[in-house]
Amino acid sequence: MRTKTSLSLLFVALFSLSLFAGETEKNPVQPFGPMPDEVKAIVDKSCIGCHNTDSRNEDAKKELDFKKLDTLSKVKMIGTYKEISETLEKNEMPPKKFLEKYPDKALSDTEKKVLLNWAKKETKALVKAK
Repeated sequence: MRTKTSLSLLFVALFSLSLFAGETEKNPVQPFGPMPDEVKAIVDKSCIGCHNTDSRNEDAKKELDFKKLDTLSKVKMIGTYKEISETLEKNEMPPKKFLEKYPDKALSDTEKKVLLNWAKKETKALVKAK
């Protein structure tokens, strides 16, 4: 009898969690605001070529797809902005091998700072949002 009750409670709990998780994905949190023009220009110049839905670079678009950024759940969006910040701080993007072929895609220190400030601002805004 205890086993049946425990299993029933476990089933109800798992079912409730699955409903909640599905709801999060159906109703994504919108980013703090539209991407500022200055940020968009930098992303268009150095990032979107690989990090978009139509890219042939499967790994890059799997890692980050700027075209789908505003469809992510709040939790995933926060993680994505934090990942953008960490990647920029480590100077990992654009990759050195890519820059050998396309040196014009390199980010200046000012551009990195703009992207970092934007990602950090978005993260803070999402964390504060209820």
